[in-house]
Amino acid sequence: MNIAIIPARQGSKRIKGKNIKNFFGKPIISYVIKEVIKSKIFDYIIVSTDSDKIKKISEKYGAKVFFKRPKKISNDNAKTQEVIVHSLDWFKKKNVYFKYVCCIYPTSVMIRSIDLKKSFKIIKNIKWSFVMSAQKYSTQIERSFRLLNKQIVLMNKNKFTKNSQSFREFFHDAGQFYWGTTKSWYSKNTISNNKSTIYELKKYQAVDINTLDDWKFAEKLYKLNKLKSFR
Repeated sequence: MNIAIIPARQGSKRIKGKNIKNFFGKPIISYVIKEVIKSKIFDYIIVSTDSDKIKKISEKYGAKVFFKRPKKISNDNAKTQEVIVHSLDWFKKKNVYFKYVCCIYPTSVMIRSIDLKKSFKIIKNIKWSFVMSAQKYSTQIERSFRLLNKQIVLMNKNKFTKNSQSFREFFHDAGQFYWGTTKSWYSKNTISNNKSTIYELKKYQAVDINTLDDWKFAEKLYKLNKLKSFR
């Protein structure tokens, strides 16, 4: 069996009430739940939350909330793996077990059911431990620099002036979803192990929403997606 777990705590600091904040008239989490249901690949779709309000909204749009997430894994320091394992432990006590587990963040507003289905095929057919959503860096990270007392400090002086065609491709976590086997979610190495791969999302397919600027960009991107019929 497969389970989708949407971790949605109430204590977002940079964007108040982020996980249920209205996005074009509906709670942002509702878009995620809709696409997950549409994929038709999950036996259970649950939301792990410490909030009665988030529970009510999640259930309204079709997800299940079987338990209240403990405070100790609902703070800023809680790790996603802890939340997933807690959910799996709850089911284990009910003698319900899953082969594949997908963690999907509640603000993944650009998520599409087709991408969930395609990424599921990767982990199912090739036997990876994890498949995570990722995007290519839009610029060469070898040319990156930091500021020290407002002065530019190159991270790699030898590569700063090199021709861009000579650089390798690098990817970053898109912050949308993570497939894993149950066994892998319980392991210590999780996604950093050498049996992990990616499902690539294009630039217009994902925004990792952490700040108000991210939120505004997501709104613009969502409008563009609708106009271009990407969704």
